[in-house]
Amino acid sequence: MAFAQGSRSGLSYLKEVTFGTTPAGNFQALAYNTHSLNLSKDRVQGNEIQPDRMLRVDRHGNRQSAGDVVVDLRADDFDEWLEAAMFGTWDTTPVASPDILKTGVDLQTFSIEDAANDIAQYRVFTGCSVSSMAVSIAPNQMVTTTFSMVGKDMTVSGTGKTVDAVSTNQPFDAYSGDMQIGDVGGATSKAIVTGLEFTVDNAINPTFVVGDDSTPQLEYGMSTIEGTLTAYFEDADLLNRFLNETESEMIVSVDDPSGANLYTFGFPRIKVNGADVPVDGPTSRIITMPFVAIYDDTTGTNMYIERPETV
Repeated sequence: MAFAQGSRSGLSYLKEVTFGTTPAGNFQALAYNTHSLNLSKDRVQGNEIQPDRMLRVDRHGNRQSAGDVVVDLRADDFDEWLEAAMFGTWDTTPVASPDILKTGVDLQTFSIEDAANDIAQYRVFTGCSVSSMAVSIAPNQMVTTTFSMVGKDMTVSGTGKTVDAVSTNQPFDAYSGDMQIGDVGGATSKAIVTGLEFTVDNAINPTFVVGDDSTPQLEYGMSTIEGTLTAYFEDADLLNRFLNETESEMIVSVDDPSGANLYTFGFPRIKVNGADVPVDGPTSRIITMPFVAIYDDTTGTNMYIERPETV
């Protein structure tokens, strides 16, 4: 008897036109590290009291799909997932300028296939959207991104989808870009950063109704973008941004070894909400700065992503 192996598993997706309905067409294979996509069901129990103290009724209730997909971020491959996380669409109209993606208001969903190829079992999760996206940028690692998905349902089949091959794009690393911070609307300068983590949270949830055990639509909340910056404590500049409640602009760029796929994450207006500088030993001291990104009138967004211009 064969057991499914992680090394023989594949993950692919197709963008939906109608929520929860898998459209015709080939799925696109993804390069991924791990995933935890699963279907869950609530339990509905009877309330009656029995003199022998034993339950008589236990049924399955509302169902939904959810889980995390962890990837090493790279050019092109996750552009549609970035759109879903931002509720926006890439603007390709700027002439001789990078394409830009800003926070928007459009919920976008996917059908995602988890293929256990060695045992020919294929789970398809429908109506999946990016509830949150967590990005980690640090030395000596790839740019790790976790897409936390919330969806409608799941089916299983012995026949897989037709899947286009995964790309050969290389993952981003922390050595091929830089990070800058400065006053809002002013000049930014490079900071000696040891790490940056941030999360885009859309607060997506199912909306259950009478007559259906899966959600007819997903609801969502505000775009909440928060993160933590760590840097070497070399002067009072970063510390004063917290002390003086100085609104700041932060820009971080990443690239792959080709040097031709620069992606930039821009936070045009952030508020620093802490500046801890502990002594953890005899080596360099690190300042830790939690921040929140808020709406900026000039750019019309709380965050943007830029990619190389597409034709």
